[in-house]
This record gives sequence, C-alpha cells and structure tokens, in this order.
Amino acid sequence: MRKGLQNIENPENRNYKIIAVDDEEGIIDSLSIFLKRTGYDFTGVTDPQEAIERVKNEHFDLMILDFIMTPFHGDQVVEEIRKFNKDLYILLLTGHKDLAPPLETIKRLDIQGYCEKSDKFDQLLLLIESGIKSIAQMREIQKINVELKDTYEKLEQAYLESIQTLRYTVEAKDTYTRGHSDRVSELSVLIGKHLGLSEEDLKTLQIGGLFHDIGKIGVPDTILQKESKLTDDEYSEIKNHPSIGAHILSSATIFKDIIPIVKHHHERYDGHGYPSQLAGENIPYLARITAVADTFDAMTSKRSYRDALSLETVISEFERCKGTQFDPKIADVFLDMIRNHFDEIQEIQEKYK
Repeated sequence: MRKGLQNIENPENRNYKIIAVDDEEGIIDSLSIFLKRTGYDFTGVTDPQEAIERVKNEHFDLMILDFIMTPFHGDQVVEEIRKFNKDLYILLLTGHKDLAPPLETIKRLDIQGYCEKSDKFDQLLLLIESGIKSIAQMREIQKINVELKDTYEKLEQAYLESIQTLRYTVEAKDTYTRGHSDRVSELSVLIGKHLGLSEEDLKTLQIGGLFHDIGKIGVPDTILQKESKLTDDEYSEIKNHPSIGAHILSSATIFKDIIPIVKHHHERYDGHGYPSQLAGENIPYLARITAVADTFDAMTSKRSYRDALSLETVISEFERCKGTQFDPKIADVFLDMIRNHFDEIQEIQEKYK
C-alpha cells in the first residue's frame, strides 16, 4: 500500500490512538509512516495474539485490522476483543471484497467498516476520518453521561441540550438537514397520534426524528456538500450514517430508546434497505413510522438536483411502495392523512420552511 492523499498533520489527531494489525510487516510500515505524518498516535502489530493483549492492557480509540492473517483471521481477533471491549472502533482491511467476512459476522461483531487494500490510502483515510469524528462525539456524550448524574431533572435537561448541540453541528455541515429533522420529528409525532400511540412513544418519535440523521457527523464534509452526483464510494459513505449515529449514541443509556429509530429509519419493508436489511415486523415499529415521515419530507423538499415533487406524485409513490418500501398499514394511515387532514401536514411544513 502507498499513500494516496497528501499527508497533512492535524494537531487534534494526537489525541487519538490507533492500532493496526497485519501480519505483513510492509503494510504496518506503510501505515505507520502515513498515520504518524497525519498526527495520529500509532501502534503497529504483526502478531494477532499480541494485538489482543495490547488492546486488553492499553487504551486505543480505533483499530485497523487485516482479515486474512496467520495464525488466525481478523474476525477471530475481533471475537476475542469484543469479550472485554465493546467500544473499540474497528475497520477491517481485505485483500479483495470477495474475501470479506459475511455481513452477519460484521454486524454481530460490531465492525464499523471495511475496505479493500489498495496502493492508495484515499478510501481508508475517509473511513478513519469518519471513525475519529464518531469517537469524538462518543467522548462528548460519555463526558456528559459521567458528569450529570445528580438528579433526574439534570439528566433530562442534559439529554435535551446534548441532542440540540449535536443536531446543530450536523446542520452546520449539511444545509439540507436544516428544517428537515424538525419536520420529520413533528410529522412522525403526527402519524403516531393518528395511529393512537402512547405519550411515551410520541416523545420517543419526537426526539428520534430530531436526531435521526446525527450519523452524518461522521460523513466527510466534501460528500455532504457535493452538488453533483455521488460516486458509488461516496454513496456508500452516506449509507453509513444510520450505523454511525447508532454507534455515537450507544455509549449513553439515556439515548437507548431512540437508537432503533436512528439506526433503522432507512430499512425497507421488503428487506432491501440498510444498514441491516431487516424486513417487515423485524423493523422497529417507531423506525417504520419515521421512515414514512423522512421519505415524505425528502419528496416534498427542493433539492439541488430536482424540484419538490407534486402531491399527486407523492401519493402515487406511496401507493406504489406500500408493502415494499413502507409498512402498508402505516402507509395507509399516512395516505388518509394526506387526503383528509393535509392541513395538519401543511402547518408543519410552513412552520419549518
């Protein structure tokens, strides 16, 4: 592997410890040169067993791990590490995508990403940058979680303030998100009311909608702000945002109720969504509601590449996609809202223009 992007040292990178594990010494040497020049605190290991012991006895923020190694493969290394460390952010390197472990294994072991080995570091650097941004947010949430344990009132206030702070950070990166999350939040609650949900579920829908795109904090700005068509690699980065968001929130128990919404609002009823390809009733119910609100707002919002779709087109698409993209029962309730209670929807749209 050779460097692909120019090495630019970032002083903030010194706060993050990265360990790389590969039984090819040349790979470790290349990564060492590249990552140290960009400012990271780097450790390279060629023995998988030594890597497990190092992680057990030292703190590392991120691991870059080769899949095919001797005496045992990368997924076996992760299997051991996850027995005592659930938080380590892990990126898997593969000699070829066909040699990557099964998707079920990647999900079960909570491996955050993987890419093919290359003579350039471009794709790996994107994954590292995304991982470091996620880790930075996890640190902030953990700090909040530790500092504010005095009373329920303080915890509740910190909960709402931390949501707003992180949400505003995302909105500063992605202009489309401004207003979008507010509308998705209120639309989700409105759908929930028409479905007869409890106040507790409505509150979860409200907060989950506000926070559903928080994972975009881990997507490079160049991708979020790109006005032309995304490449396949860039689109793959965008599709990581539900998993990134869930990972960011996972360190704080106060966020546990909204994590299913954040992680699964892009699943499809037919099982062809992402990140987990869940289908039907296996998709969390509140995430199915948020998916309807999210898609409606995307359809009716003007984007750089198209105008907002007409209401007739939106109705036609929801009719066509219920049972495939959307839960058919939720879609039917929402279609009834459009046809008979559209003034309630319009009020939300006008509020967050």
